[in-house]
Amino acid sequence: MARSGAFSSAIMAAGTLVSRVLGFVKTFLITVALGATTTVGDIFETANTLPNLIYVLVAGGIFNAVLVPQIIKAAKHDDGGSDFISRLVTLAVCGIAAVTAVVVICAMPIISIMGSEWSPEQQRFGFIFALWCFPQIFFYGLYTIIGQVLNARGAFGWFMWAPVVNNIVAIAALIIFITSFGAQDVTTTPPFHNLTSWTSAQTIVLAGSATLGVALQALILFIPLRKLGLNLRPKFGWRGIGLGSAANLAVWTLSTGVVSNLAFMYLTKVAANIVGARERLMDLGIQLPGVQALNYSSMLYSLPHGVIGLSIATVLFNRMSASSQEKDHQAVGAALSAGLRTASIATVFCAVALVVFAGPIGMIFGGGGQQAGAVIGQTIAVIALGGPFLTIAFMMGRVFYSQEDAKTPFYIQLISAIVIVALGFAASCLAPQHTIYGLALTYALQNILAVYLSHRVLAKRLGDYGIADIVSTHARVAFASAAAGLVGATALYLMGGYSFDGFAWSSRGSAFITVAVGGVVMTIAYYAMLLLFKVRELETLTAPILAKLGR
Repeated sequence: MARSGAFSSAIMAAGTLVSRVLGFVKTFLITVALGATTTVGDIFETANTLPNLIYVLVAGGIFNAVLVPQIIKAAKHDDGGSDFISRLVTLAVCGIAAVTAVVVICAMPIISIMGSEWSPEQQRFGFIFALWCFPQIFFYGLYTIIGQVLNARGAFGWFMWAPVVNNIVAIAALIIFITSFGAQDVTTTPPFHNLTSWTSAQTIVLAGSATLGVALQALILFIPLRKLGLNLRPKFGWRGIGLGSAANLAVWTLSTGVVSNLAFMYLTKVAANIVGARERLMDLGIQLPGVQALNYSSMLYSLPHGVIGLSIATVLFNRMSASSQEKDHQAVGAALSAGLRTASIATVFCAVALVVFAGPIGMIFGGGGQQAGAVIGQTIAVIALGGPFLTIAFMMGRVFYSQEDAKTPFYIQLISAIVIVALGFAASCLAPQHTIYGLALTYALQNILAVYLSHRVLAKRLGDYGIADIVSTHARVAFASAAAGLVGATALYLMGGYSFDGFAWSSRGSAFITVAVGGVVMTIAYYAMLLLFKVRELETLTAPILAKLGR
């Protein structure tokens, strides 16, 4: 990667890292407020997760993959693309507004399907939460639309820093919730916060703030948008402006999103239905992880992708789009190779670290109970196996979209979706206390499958895109991570991480100290191993950050 591209990636990664750290604080506070394996927590988590799933289902792929190439092309117009971009953005905003209205109207049927095994009272609560949360769909779309305009013009930072606002709002609201209504107590049966004791004020603070945060995340992007000088304004004439190719690409991208997210919505439905089983097994003392446990584990395993992988891919996508327009396959392959090698430094190490410290991390996000922490930790350990492949598959997919090829990702995703549904169904047939582990494994396996399928196509299309260098770097990074993992595991053992009677499991605070101390020790060991194995991509990743700190 060029230094300028690496520097842009570093700026974006910094914003994403701050946002993710605040996201962890938000998640921690949610577990304090609601618990991590409670019915009310799972119902809210389902309602609050669906807007993002539905948005990605109907529009997310289109906005991410279609807008940037079209905006880059439009920049060559005499007016700098102002007219074309105005019409494109107007069309996108109108479309997402219509989708949001339809989804809100259909909130009850959607909740009934997702919680088909919930009791009528549970479905009623899910419906109330959905009415508050489903308007987020519009603001997710608005955030992506404006963000992609900024990205296409090289203004990367705001798009990655805007979610910080969302998390600050959520954190403030959760603090208000805890101080006003009290923290969750999972030692009582039923827990302190339950469907019987729940009030409208709690719904407003919890669900209302969730939507407010997403709205502000989108609206704040209008500040840098005005500085671009594009003079964007609503324009409704869409005929004859060259949207034909974009429309064709959008159809395939939409189909890919529909196939992919229907499969993942099915996994969410399987996880959500555990709520019904929890009520039956509560008296037996069986701890059942549900949607919260799966989502928290997914959030953790995707952290390196969101901070490093996505930041690098966003910058490289512009370069690959420009090279694709010039039919320069060698340049596209070189960009992909550089991105994969650089991202591996973070993704492989973080996957190993999550496996090593899964127990105390689960304790932190487990609502304060050792059993809840253990089941969340086990979920994290399983899903972490697919972390590096998540970034690899994503970057490979960017190559197809940079070439305005949306058909190939559709066929790849169709095969993956069939496998996801099959594995999800198999997980649903397991005992309820094992279902989430099966779903976590499904996440990991589908990433591996997507990488295999994408590589087969890219090898034929691009030829040798530096495969030997990619494999060599990943191998050296994997050996370095494994060696560091042994050091981390030793530190964990010394801090009582392998027994419920140990220091690491005595409280959330001790678990945090264990992760912090063990993580620092493991990181230092990893850095030494990277130098030992001569991983040259380390300098590419760190040089822009160190240069910025030096200045």
